[in-house]
Formats: sequence, structure tokens, C-alpha cells
Amino acid sequence: MIHKTISLADQVYEQLETDILTGKYQRGEVLTELKLCETLGVSRTPVREALRRLADEHIIEEGTRGCIVLGISKEDLCDIYEIRCEIEGMAAARAAEKINEEQISKIKELIDLQEFYAAKKNAASLETIDKEFHQLIYRISGSNTIYNTLMPLHKKIQKYRKSSVENEIRAEHSYEEHKAIYEALKNKDSNLARAKMTEHVKNAYKHIIKE
Repeated sequence: MIHKTISLADQVYEQLETDILTGKYQRGEVLTELKLCETLGVSRTPVREALRRLADEHIIEEGTRGCIVLGISKEDLCDIYEIRCEIEGMAAARAAEKINEEQISKIKELIDLQEFYAAKKNAASLETIDKEFHQLIYRISGSNTIYNTLMPLHKKIQKYRKSSVENEIRAEHSYEEHKAIYEALKNKDSNLARAKMTEHVKNAYKHIIKE
């Protein structure tokens, strides 16, 4: 449902992007302005603007009967994880050099919550904590460029991240990997932080392509 508190075009864009990236709309599905207007309860103008933005990001493409959902292809996924391996390793290394005690405590809190929700098999909470864990490291790195590069990539793979946290074995491995990253950050070991983060991202990708 769309709430008229901020730009309708922005809200429609965010909703459609989420619906596509989480798999509600499947690759090859056709979206029409009229149907989306009915579903979202808005006029054609914000829908048209949202579709234009999604097309610019190559998440959809214009077709003869409407807009065709592209989503994230296997090639896109490979590229995203390759980029993440490089830049998230850099983010972790920089974070290790700059992290303070308050930030160390915050990451430890997230690690503890991850352990708790993993035991409860609460996938929704695990997905939220995973996002917060990575986002915090991006912030601690002190680089807006790193943050602005990685956050959209993290969002684009949310369907696959959800699948990972719903897998109990992968959820447990992810917890152990996050804990190893935390230890490296706490000890301000930039080389180890980079290595552990890179390993974590590679393991996440290996899990996804096996499914």
C-alpha cells in the first residue's frame, strides 16, 4: 500500500524495486501501467516515473505489451559478488583502522543477536541483522563512496540473502564468519579483517550458486 507522506514516485519506485528484487514479480513477467495503478492505488504519473527509473537501472525493459521484468540475472549476480569481494574487503580493512570502542560494542551486539535469532530460526530477524552488520562496517570505513557503492548492491541481492538466512547450515556458517570479522575488527587487524570479509562474501556466493 502506498502512503501519501513523501513523493509518490519515490514510493512507487521503492515498492516496485522491492517486489522485483524479492521475486514477487518474476523474470519475464510483463508489468503494465494500468495494472500497477490499480494494484498500488495511484495515478499513472508516479508509476510511469518509477518504471522509467527501473528501466534506467536495467531491472526492467520496455516491451510491446508493457515493461518486462529482468531482475538480477546469473551474470549480474556473479558481477555483484565479484565487486563485493573487492570493495567489502577494502571496507573491512579501513573499518579495522578507524573503529572505536562504541562501534566495537555495537558490532558485538549484532553478533549476539545473530546467534540468538539463529537458534530461534528467525530468518526475518537474521536478514535484518545481516543488513545492519554490513551497513555498519561500510559506515565505520569512513568512505561515502564505499557506502554508496555497496548499499545498492546489497539491496539488489536481497532475494538471495533471504534464501541464505533461511538455510540453517548457511545461517550458522554466516554467524561464525561474522564473528571472525568482528574479532579482526576488535583487534584492529586490517589485513585479517579484509581476508575474513572477502572469505565471507565468497562463501555466501558459493552457497547461492549451489542452490
